[in-house]
Amino acid sequence: MLSFEMNDRKKIGLGLTGFGVFFSFLGIIFFFDKGLIAMGNILFFSGVALTIGLKSSLQFFSKRSNFKGTIAFGLGFLLVIIGWPILGMILEAYGFVVLFSGFWPTLAVFLQKIPVLGWIFQQPYIRTFFDRYRGKRVPV
Repeated sequence: MLSFEMNDRKKIGLGLTGFGVFFSFLGIIFFFDKGLIAMGNILFFSGVALTIGLKSSLQFFSKRSNFKGTIAFGLGFLLVIIGWPILGMILEAYGFVVLFSGFWPTLAVFLQKIPVLGWIFQQPYIRTFFDRYRGKRVPV
């Protein structure tokens, strides 16, 4: 049974995911510091695993449609660890886009409903871009 309640494990997972994004951002700001980027990757992975559960995250990353993104993200992480952070981040960014491309339509609908920021995303030229993907939303 799926549970959408926010328990302590999910709160910790969201916090770890946020810290992972923050440390990766700091690693990029500090001229691709491999230590900060690697720490951000580890925090991001552990946060995702805690938020959606270990079994669900293994199923997500090992799905056949996500296999290319998982390999690219893993190779990017390995390149960051061995000391090539710029090439590693490029591979990780590609893997991230491939892995989470199914969530972009849901994110677009969410952004259009934010009170102040939603006004920008509801402008006609931006809205036509988002309306192309509206029918392909992933139930989250």
